[in-house]
Formats: sequence, C-alpha cells, structure tokens
Amino acid sequence: MQGYLSVLDPGYPGKLAEHLSDPKGIYYAGDPGLAEKTGIAVVGSRKATGYGIAVAKELGARAAQLGVIVISGLARGIDSAAHRGALEAGGKTIAVLGNGIDTVYPRENRKIQDEIASGGLLITEYGPGTPAAPYRFPERNRLIAALADAVIVVEAETRSGSLITAEAAMEMGKEVYAVPGNITSTMSMGTNKLLRDAARPLVILDDVFQDLGIDVAGTRRNAGISRLGEDERRLFEIARESGEISVESLRRRAGMSAAEIAGLVSVLEMKGMVYCELGKIIVAKSLL
Repeated sequence: MQGYLSVLDPGYPGKLAEHLSDPKGIYYAGDPGLAEKTGIAVVGSRKATGYGIAVAKELGARAAQLGVIVISGLARGIDSAAHRGALEAGGKTIAVLGNGIDTVYPRENRKIQDEIASGGLLITEYGPGTPAAPYRFPERNRLIAALADAVIVVEAETRSGSLITAEAAMEMGKEVYAVPGNITSTMSMGTNKLLRDAARPLVILDDVFQDLGIDVAGTRRNAGISRLGEDERRLFEIARESGEISVESLRRRAGMSAAEIAGLVSVLEMKGMVYCELGKIIVAKSLL
C-alpha cells in the first residue's frame, strides 16, 4: 500500500504531530499503523565495525522477538544491520528515507527496501523522484527521533549524523542509549562522548526493552542461545561447562587469539549471557 498523508489526515502518525515543531505531509509505502506502535531507533555509522554490525543486528532481532518495531534510516552499516536483524527474525521495521519513496539509496539496499515496503513501512517527507542528498539526512533524522520511544546509538564518529538523531531525541524528552566502544576506535568516539555527556550506557540489550515496560524474562534463555553465531556458541558452551572460566583458559580451550576472545565476550555480555568479574567470565545463572 502506498500513499500520502497530510498533517490533517486521520491516519497521520501521532508521534510526528506530537514531537515535531514543523510536521509535514508524508509519503509512505507499507503499513502506516506501525508508526503508532512501540518502537526503538537503532542508528550509527555507515563505516561500522564487525562488532557494531553484530550488536545492531542483535538489537533488531531481539526487538522483533518482543514485538517492538525497529526504526532506522536504511543507510549502510548500522542502519541496514538493524533492519536486517528485525526482518530475519520475522519482525517489523520502519525505514525513514532521505529521498523519494521510489528512489533507492544506497543502491545495494533495493532488496531490503522492497521487503520493508511489503511487510513494514517506508516513510519520507520527500516527493517521488527526489534524489538522496547530504543535507536531507539531518532533516530525516528528526523523524527517526520522533517515531522512536527510545534511541540507541551503536557506533558513531564525532561528526556522525546519528548524533543529530540523539540530540533531537533528547530535545523531545526521549531516552537515548549509547553502546560503549573501544576508546581507541574512531567509530566509538561519538558514542563514548554521548556516554560522557548525557546518554545511558547500553551494556545489556534487554535493558532498553525493560525500561520501556516490556516483559523480557520469559524469552531470554532460548532466544539468546538460538541466535548465537558459531564462534559465540562455542565460547558460550565452553564457559557453561563450569559456570565460570578465566579469559586465558577460555583462550587456550577455544584456540583463539586474545583479540578474538575479547570481541566475542563483549557481544555475549551485550546479549546478557555472560558477565565479567575479577578476570573471570561468568555465565548468567538463568542460562546454566
């Protein structure tokens, strides 16, 4: 379903009317009713690291399982990973475009854009045929902030457009989360500064859903284990054999480098499956 909604139309998204000082008419493809449901925005760098992609995709998948809409901008990197995570888990996602509804940007996202149009929602303020342009993305970002009940910045450089989304969300009174990152990585400079200045650290993915009043307890165990990657599952099973294990013991048994172990353990921590204490990796009690 495609169409246009003016601010005065009954189906115009209430969140846009409520949170934008200058709401405009929107072009859409898909189900505009999704804009009224509980949703999280997952945004970040186009030049994301493997860690950032994994976290964004997992956030999308977890939201899908809990019936939460994933909102992002269909850009390369973090945005696309969040959309894919939701779609692959059978969930719904909203893509807010910085171009016309009939324009695909970036070009490699044609398939995912078509999939969202048929089962989710594409939304834009720009008329058909409008090309993507850098100055349109900050304008688009305020719609992402308005539609979301919470905004999560996964990875961001210091001049990232996702920081504009975060700032807009804060001005609207929305909760903003940032995923802590490596302090030596340029991809984490923006998110780490957000943490220093205003944002809440997202160290366990389910925290954002619990803060939104969603019951996550009944779905955590099976969902967490079933969505582990091959290497993540191998590390988790080694740790689960004893309940806790030192990093060095885990490295030797897994036959991986210290850097590989550190990255995988960080992802497992984000998923709430393990936590680190006094140099040991400890499996969450609910998963033993």
